Amino acid sequence: MGFAEQRFNVNLSILFTELPLLERPAAAAAAGFTAVELWWPWIDSPTPEQSELDALKKAIEDAGVQLTGLNFYAGQLPGPDRGALSVPGEESERFRANIDVTADFAQSLGCKALNALYGNRVEGVDPAEQDALALENLALAARAADRIGAILLIEALNKPESPLYPLVSAPAAVGIVDKVNDATGLGNARFLMDLYHLSMNGEDLPSVIERYAAKTGHVQIADNPGRGAPGTGALPLEDLLDQLTKAGYDGWVGLEYKPGDRPSAEAFDWLPR
Repeated sequence: MGFAEQRFNVNLSILFTELPLLERPAAAAAAGFTAVELWWPWIDSPTPEQSELDALKKAIEDAGVQLTGLNFYAGQLPGPDRGALSVPGEESERFRANIDVTADFAQSLGCKALNALYGNRVEGVDPAEQDALALENLALAARAADRIGAILLIEALNKPESPLYPLVSAPAAVGIVDKVNDATGLGNARFLMDLYHLSMNGEDLPSVIERYAAKTGHVQIADNPGRGAPGTGALPLEDLLDQLTKAGYDGWVGLEYKPGDRPSAEAFDWLPR
């Protein structure tokens, strides 16, 4: 089996970033990909002008690629932020303002997976207050995703790189998935299994796959150490993806790694052609 059996899509917020946003979908297509995913592209605006949304939609359609995943507004990403939905005040309001914008844009392109990053702990705010706000906002996001026939993804990050983010293990993220599904009754919240982040946390990846493959809605990969392409680190990614396939996961695998000191187009030499 191995890499040849997987459906890979490329994350245009970490690869091809040497190009302007509107040129990245065509570059991904030229590199042989049929599908792409994105973090929320307008980090300063949860509600960009319709003309900006239309331009990105056209770029994706003109490139002939499918948008398979999109993040809700998550603050400054990359940067100091790790989401907005559990941050009281203005950031939570920005997240809420973004929910339908993201869902409508995803629907316009047939995108069926929306990722909601939880947000960092805030000094001086009771974690229980943040968690209650998060559940409220995640329920709103789950309903918006359901409206367009999509799933809501909840992701574990890694503690070394995101020390203020509370979901830094697979069980922690899956626990929130279960809470959201219990709160809405929709059953459309799913775990985003990022093998790089989980490995950075020192988790037993075969065990995580065995326990949580059935609750997983999307998988992302990068090698560790370094967050580079497969083969640049020590993770047995081919074996892990084989295990996921055997466990019943048949979705996309997002390439969310850094190209290193070379153009992104040259960062796919590990892929079977």
